[in-house]
Amino acid sequence: MTKHVVSRESFSRRIWLKTWQGMGVRFAFAWIAVLVCMGVFAPFLANSMPLLMSKGGVISAPVLAYLTREDVVVLGMFALAVMLVLVPLGVGKRVVLFVLGTALVTIMVNLLLKPPAVMIYDQFRSPTYTEADWRIMPPIPYAPQDYLRDFGQTGLEAPLEAADRIHLMGTEENGADVFSRMIHASRIALSIGLIATGIALVIGIVLGGLMGYFSGVADMLGMRLVEIFESIPTLFLLLTFVAFFGRSLYMMMIIIGITSWPGYARYVRAEFLKLRKQEYVQAAVASGLPLSSILFRHMLPNGVAPLLVGVSFGVASAILAEATLSFLGLGLVDAPSWGQMLNQAVKSSTFNWWMAAFPGGAIFFTVFAYNLIGEAFRDAIDPQLSRKAGVTA
Repeated sequence: MTKHVVSRESFSRRIWLKTWQGMGVRFAFAWIAVLVCMGVFAPFLANSMPLLMSKGGVISAPVLAYLTREDVVVLGMFALAVMLVLVPLGVGKRVVLFVLGTALVTIMVNLLLKPPAVMIYDQFRSPTYTEADWRIMPPIPYAPQDYLRDFGQTGLEAPLEAADRIHLMGTEENGADVFSRMIHASRIALSIGLIATGIALVIGIVLGGLMGYFSGVADMLGMRLVEIFESIPTLFLLLTFVAFFGRSLYMMMIIIGITSWPGYARYVRAEFLKLRKQEYVQAAVASGLPLSSILFRHMLPNGVAPLLVGVSFGVASAILAEATLSFLGLGLVDAPSWGQMLNQAVKSSTFNWWMAAFPGGAIFFTVFAYNLIGEAFRDAIDPQLSRKAGVTA
């Protein structure tokens, strides 16, 4: 039994090595890594307040006083993920510890951290902050909600068009810097993609595993449930909930998650139907192991490879669904979103090319990167499929 699991683990390592060999996939992983860095360190990359400053010999970090609960939770999750990568544990234990650690960090932050005071971005351009001994500003010295009211009438301005300030990607309709909003919007894109896909993955693994292991009546009833959920249009369901309950990022995550699990359930069911007759599974049953141990400790690690393909495509679909909703004007109001910015490409019968090129390019490259990763996983898992495609071409 142990020998079989070890061979499957080495097979998973070979999949990662084969996947990493393509230049396109390396670009995809690099793009996702850039998005993760932008999302985690967004307050330190784009903000109106100094990172560090010295006045009268006193050194202060104004940005730390204005970190939101979301900022602290994201930084805590990133630190926890880095620590778990360095700890020599199995993948399953790392995932469980990460989920429990994230829940603990979230609870502690909400209980202990007070919300910051209302930010008036104009004050960070006052002499109190500008006439300092020295100060270190973020690379993009504008916050995503800084509408630059102290500069007079502001609005849609092309890149480098403003005479008294520099905007590398221009400004949006309210005068906020597009580059800053692009950086902060990467949080929404990644969070809705990963969390919605995580919800769908958990539901799909549990239901698909039960269908594949028990077969018979359980399989028949489960497949009818899968067909029902597959017939639900995700976008129209999102529009309905937004109309009745308002705009909420968490609601989007849950709806996308509970309507996307049938694909993962089919993958797991197909793998478990093949694995349930294997000798090591029969040995685990004869040993009297509990059902959860048989399904998730012995069978799932040996049938998880096809899920890598579905997860990468699922994240791309979730990001595209949120961008579509924001483009239609039904996304979040108080947070920047790529789809929301893309909606401003045509205003007052004029085409604002920078509002189409930069947010649209970010959506395209992100979805394209996840699709590249998914296809690379598929080719690495089933090399004969790529050979057949080459022969057909």
